Amino acid sequence: MKYKYILFDLDGTLTDPYEGITRCFKYALEHFGIEARQEDLTPVIGPPLIDSFRDMFGFDTETGWMAVNKYRERYETIGWRENRLLDGVDPMLKGLKEDGRGIALATSKPYVFAKKIIEEYGISEYFDAVVGAELDGRRGTKAEVIDRAVEELGSPDKSRIIMVGDRKNDVEGAAACGITCLGVRVGYAEPGELEAAGADYIADTVDDMYKFLLNN
Repeated sequence: MKYKYILFDLDGTLTDPYEGITRCFKYALEHFGIEARQEDLTPVIGPPLIDSFRDMFGFDTETGWMAVNKYRERYETIGWRENRLLDGVDPMLKGLKEDGRGIALATSKPYVFAKKIIEEYGISEYFDAVVGAELDGRRGTKAEVIDRAVEELGSPDKSRIIMVGDRKNDVEGAAACGITCLGVRVGYAEPGELEAAGADYIADTVDDMYKFLLNN
């Protein structure tokens, strides 16, 4: 096998978090008097929340973190459950594990929430490492998350590692770490986003993702 170690993003790659993330983001915006349609908030799925509040709505950093905390007010009680495991993900992870791959979760979502989600959906057993951001903003970039995940897998040769994700921050984070990236169109990337970001490979479905990883 070429890629013995696989890093998976969570939101939009293994799960569909649309309801939880967009509802919580809308909840936070409303606290600041900003109205937004839920269906217009899909771009916030994937990148760090602070980036979305700043880049999409012009929040300064201090206010952005206030908004993140407001978002979490709803997310930690309701939002994290407004989620679903994508069809085919469980057998994919099981098959890759049985094939001898080292598997890590590398997500911009805070670790505490990511851990709860993979436990809720019964897939935590497949991961050799689980890495996410910290609630206080530490490990806030995808590159930092990926670097830590690689460390937790024992710092293998980077040519044996592949990052799998659905947004440009996954692709760019992998590139910054010198790691190959498989971009997947099962999440919320804009048309052409993965190509423009420089994804090394692209898969259209969970089945395509599984076949690629199993054969490489």
